[in-house]
Amino acid sequence: MPRADRARLGAYGAAACAAVYGSMKLAQALGANALADKDPLPPAMRERLLARDPLFVASHWLLAGAAVIGVIVALATVRPWGAVLPRRLAAVVAWTLGIFMIARAAGVLGFGFAGDALLLTGVRPASGEHAELAGTLARWDLLLWSPFFLLWGVCWTAAGWRLTSGRAVRARGG
Repeated sequence: MPRADRARLGAYGAAACAAVYGSMKLAQALGANALADKDPLPPAMRERLLARDPLFVASHWLLAGAAVIGVIVALATVRPWGAVLPRRLAAVVAWTLGIFMIARAAGVLGFGFAGDALLLTGVRPASGEHAELAGTLARWDLLLWSPFFLLWGVCWTAAGWRLTSGRAVRARGG
């Protein structure tokens, strides 16, 4: 597959991932569990999340809104109407989100493949009273969240590559 097609696929993939994530956050904002109990948070924060603390409900609304913006920005990198969005701004957004999501998936931010593997192998033990929960959440993160963020991050960086390549201006309309 040519690079330009991979970059185009990346932009559509970033939009699709943003739509999936935003849908989940919207469902959580409206009161659904929607995998909230699988979120790899420290126990105290997890309890507040599951108790529908107003701060968490507000954050779900904000994240759902941010996901809508993400869909628009991702699609703007490949659709003709996207020419109204400054290319540099879209590129900075795409590269920043891509790098952040890949770092999160890898474990640079504590969660992710490295952090989960360290916890599950016992190299970084969990606190005694929450060890079982930490292991369960690490497995969910290892099998669901980290791969999702890795895919989403790769899609964003592909979209960013499209914007920073010389062909981006010519290819944006098609």
